[in-house]
Amino acid sequence: MEESIAYAKKYLEDLLSFFGLNTDVYATSEDDEVIELNIPSTHLNGFLIGQRGETMRALQFMVSSALKNQKYTCTRVNIDVAEYKKQRADRLAKTAEEWVKGVQTTGEPYKVRPMNAADRRVVHQVAAEAGLVSESVGEGRDRHIVLKLAE
Repeated sequence: MEESIAYAKKYLEDLLSFFGLNTDVYATSEDDEVIELNIPSTHLNGFLIGQRGETMRALQFMVSSALKNQKYTCTRVNIDVAEYKKQRADRLAKTAEEWVKGVQTTGEPYKVRPMNAADRRVVHQVAAEAGLVSESVGEGRDRHIVLKLAE
């Protein structure tokens, strides 16, 4: 695991240096399944995050692919730039709480807009904590969550 973390950290730092950003990436692994790489806040935050986090997801894919190509056992990678993902998850959780209250008040199912897997995970968690049923529906970029009262 330590070798995977070291390789992923070095690979990302080398990748960032191509953009003229020489910075230390903080690398950890909480559960021995996912390598967490945190890039501190810099003047390139917007560029590295991209629109709705697309560039971060592309970086994750590249680092994960490099780990797979080098035959490392741990290849799941999560990259965060200036705690963007954490702040986004917190904002989304607050919004999801409003959706949950709406479903609890009206009793009607609520169809959430399509979102990526990480965002859906946050909504599922908020719904479960509130005792609601949440299910993912659709395929690919159209995959979304439907919130309903438990029967």
